[in-house]
Amino acid sequence: MAIDSVRTISFRTLLLLHSHFYDYCLTSFGTYAPNSTYQFNLNILLSKTTSNPNVDYGFYNLSYGQSPDTVYAIGLCRADVTPTTCRDCLRNSTTVTHSCYGYSSAISIYDECLLFYSGSVIFGVVPTLDFTIYNRSVRENITNWDEYKLVVNGLLGSLSGKAASGDSHRKFAAGNTEAGSSGRKIYGVVQCMPDLDESECRNCLDGAISKIPECCNGSVGGRVFKPSCNIRFESYRFYEATADVPISVSAPAPAPLVSPRSVYMTSSQGELEANNNEIKPAESIQFNFKTIEVATNSFSDANKLGQGGFGPVYKGKLSNGQNIAVKRLSGVSGQGDTEFKNEVLLMAKLQHRNLVQLLGFCLEEKERLLIYELLANGSLDYFIFDPIKRGYLDWGTRFNIINGVARGLHYLHEDSQQRIIHRDLKASNILLDAKMNPKISDFGMAKLFSIDESQAKTNRIVGTLGYMAPEYARYGQVSIKSDVFSFGVLILEIVRGQKNGGIHDGENIEHLPSFAWKNWRKGTSSNIVDPTLNDNSKSEILRCIHIGLLCVQERAFNRPTMASVLLMLESDSFSLPEPLQPAFFMKKNSLSHIKSEEHSSVPTASSEQNSKTSDILSVDEASITKLYPR
Repeated sequence: MAIDSVRTISFRTLLLLHSHFYDYCLTSFGTYAPNSTYQFNLNILLSKTTSNPNVDYGFYNLSYGQSPDTVYAIGLCRADVTPTTCRDCLRNSTTVTHSCYGYSSAISIYDECLLFYSGSVIFGVVPTLDFTIYNRSVRENITNWDEYKLVVNGLLGSLSGKAASGDSHRKFAAGNTEAGSSGRKIYGVVQCMPDLDESECRNCLDGAISKIPECCNGSVGGRVFKPSCNIRFESYRFYEATADVPISVSAPAPAPLVSPRSVYMTSSQGELEANNNEIKPAESIQFNFKTIEVATNSFSDANKLGQGGFGPVYKGKLSNGQNIAVKRLSGVSGQGDTEFKNEVLLMAKLQHRNLVQLLGFCLEEKERLLIYELLANGSLDYFIFDPIKRGYLDWGTRFNIINGVARGLHYLHEDSQQRIIHRDLKASNILLDAKMNPKISDFGMAKLFSIDESQAKTNRIVGTLGYMAPEYARYGQVSIKSDVFSFGVLILEIVRGQKNGGIHDGENIEHLPSFAWKNWRKGTSSNIVDPTLNDNSKSEILRCIHIGLLCVQERAFNRPTMASVLLMLESDSFSLPEPLQPAFFMKKNSLSHIKSEEHSSVPTASSEQNSKTSDILSVDEASITKLYPR
């Protein structure tokens, strides 16, 4: 079944008959020719959709191929189903390519899952597709529909609040209630794409609930599908019992939640508009200073998490119970305003589960605050460079971190609205949530490119030596391959469990990429591996070393893109080329032309030890912050 003009803002409605699955061809997104590169990429991508064993929460966000034939896909499973059921459902959904043969975009909906693919970026921009799909239950009709409808609205409204407050893995809730005087049980499920923030999820679900009268008037059950969310209610439990929660409903659906991303107007609002127009798009996430002062207990030392180049970071708690991390920029830094604007503008637009979420900012008089979600386990360097704590990171956890960072970088390079080069990717800028999932942070040094722009030259070199690509450190040439180089160093550090400083190899001292490359060439790659890791995953560890060496090759065009890196990480059948010699590690005295500025950070025993054996220099390390869990 084809849907026309899906890219327009106009609302489209499809009333569906009872069935277990539905395929929709989005004709306005264009077509592809038989045996074309796009068809090849589509087939490869869909075959990979369920192949990642580390995804057990039911949400897949993938892409494959190079522009203009890149294919993007999102798979979302109902959160109560098992990983096996999820993968089987998504695997069945791939038959949509037969139903919609030749169309570059399509959606397939099953009871347990949804699959959406397109030749356009769909992660984070799906809400622009404005159409709704109805599915009315034909089991029986309700005589007292007005009362029944109020209870349904109350149930789904309550569940929507629970789902919207979910994390970047799941935004799902299920529950039941009694339908007023009849005593009949009503069961409901609501779910959003987890890339939505709280307010976006709630708005989508509210919109779906508002369509119940059009969808299901007089019916005992029904479903409303939107590209970014869906709701369902029935007179029987259609989901796993373990997900069921009794809900008390005595009134119509509650008002939308007050999100921490709500507007907090301040006396500086006029100044913001008059003198700082670049931040104007982000006004909707502004907090007033008093709110954050209360949340952090007046920025008490007890709440201090760490110290960065531009000032301290504090933990806090908002009045609605949400934990936050607050970066308080120092008033004496001449570069603060530039990085502050940069980070607000970037992070307000970016939505990805492997990027730290900016909740808001504060701009009052001399105060410059950035408010982020608080991640329970601090930064990666707190674990990976500590001889004791790195033992907590088994290979499965380390591989998940590598893969998550790769996905976050790929989103920045290819899937966000603008191409973004991070320019300071390193272990201290990778934060870990309660489940040790990684999130890239600190975007104060990031550089924006247009989608069709591949490289640029800058006179301002920022970042951290040891992670900086040679063409960038020497000549100011910045591209996506600059981040790829940094990512390669990070992989080797995660495998080794040691910072890219001086490594003692007998009487010789060298740096990690050259040490790894020499051992790889001699067939002694086991020398590179952290001895706390066991041999059960030896082949995967060695493959990651290989990928890391491909990323740190001296010439930028020899390095893979992050799209290729993801394919290498997720597919053992993808053959890897032989890496060439890595870039020569540059010491401080070899880069005297760079105007640098060193900043202190909160030390640990391991970081103090590393500083004695490392020549790594932080260059213009303005937005860098180390966070330590308490």
